[in-house]
Amino acid sequence: MLIVQRLPRCGSNTSESQLATIENHLIELLPRNDRRSLLALCEPIQLVLAEVLCEPGKPTQHAYFPIDGCISLVAQIDSHPGPEVGMIGREGMLGAQLALGVGAVPLHALVQGPGAAWRITTADFQRELARSAALQRGLNRYVYVLMSQLAASAACLRFHLIGPRLARWLLMSQDRAHSDSFHVTHEFLALMLGVRRVGVTTAASALQRSGLIEYHRGDLTVLDRGGLEAMACGCYAADRQAYAELLP
Repeated sequence: MLIVQRLPRCGSNTSESQLATIENHLIELLPRNDRRSLLALCEPIQLVLAEVLCEPGKPTQHAYFPIDGCISLVAQIDSHPGPEVGMIGREGMLGAQLALGVGAVPLHALVQGPGAAWRITTADFQRELARSAALQRGLNRYVYVLMSQLAASAACLRFHLIGPRLARWLLMSQDRAHSDSFHVTHEFLALMLGVRRVGVTTAASALQRSGLIEYHRGDLTVLDRGGLEAMACGCYAADRQAYAELLP
C-alpha cells in the first residue's frame, strides 16, 4: 500500500506518476479522462486531527476524497456532538449529498485520522457531476452504500453490546488507517460509541485479555484480525459486502 506523504498540485497537465498517487477508490473507478478532469480541479491537502470539516445545516464549501486519512460522521443531539454514525476513508468521500443536489450536510464531520486527501470546491464538483455521467453514477452508488452504513450504525447503537460494537469500530478504523496500529483514547472511543468511558475501558480490557488487541496510553495495535472480526457484530461484514457489491 502506497502511503502518500506529500502530493503534487494537480493541473490539466497531470502526469502518469501523479495519477499513480491517487489512492482514493472512488476516483480510481472513474474512466481515465473523467479521472484526469476531476483531478485537474482538485488540490492536495493534509487532514488535521480533530479538524471540523463541516457542520449540520451549513453550506458545503468543499468535497473531500481521503487518501490515507479518516473522517468521522457524528450525529448531533440538541446541538451537542453525539455518537459516530459513519466513517469515511479512501473508499469514499465527504460531500456525497452534492450528488443529490443538496448543498448542506446533515452531520458533523471531523478528522479522526490525519492524512492526505484531495479537496475540490463545491462549484467545481457540481460542474464535474453535470459533465461526467460516470462520476454521477459512481456517487449514486456510494450514496446508497453510505445510507446503508448510517442505517446499520443506528441499529447497532440500539441493539448491540459495547464489546462487538467496539470490535466493529476498531476494524473500520484499521481498514482506513492502512496499519495495524493507530492512536485513539478511551475518551474519544466513548464519544464515538455513545457510551460512558468506563464501558469502553471494560470492553477494551476484555479484547486485550483475549489477545485481540494491545492498548497502552492511547496507542492501539490489532494483534488478531481474524479474532476481532469474529468478535465484531454482523454490521461490519454487512458494510463490507454492500460496498464490494456496488463499488468493486
